[in-house]
Amino acid sequence: MTKTLFTAEALSEGGRSGTLHNPAGLLDVTLGNPMEKGLELRGPNPELLFAGAYAACYNGALANSAKKLGVSAEGTTVRALVSLIEDDQGGYHLAVELHGTIPGTNPSQAIRIMNEAHQTCPYSRALRGDATVNLVVD
Repeated sequence: MTKTLFTAEALSEGGRSGTLHNPAGLLDVTLGNPMEKGLELRGPNPELLFAGAYAACYNGALANSAKKLGVSAEGTTVRALVSLIEDDQGGYHLAVELHGTIPGTNPSQAIRIMNEAHQTCPYSRALRGDATVNLVVD
């Protein structure tokens, strides 16, 4: 049985070069667009917002996986790099690289914890099958 924990809502106006809002007023962002001259630094682009959200979500999964495997999860950090990729047919895909730091672990322990987190993180699960996600121990 599934249980919805909560639902987030956002409204996009103007696409990649427009704005994002939500009804509660928690999100009110003018987007930048690295592919449009003059709009590069106007605000975050969708991939930057996704990178931040993925890093936060994966760091939570990382902490849960570390605890599950008997390792302290204190001080973990995750750096997410999200790239927009165009394929040969003009389609678009995401490529993600997640860099994790888990203090007090050796590289083999860290990659084991990162792999476990990658199996449970909702963002990782949502991307399976279409996006490339590389895990890197820092």
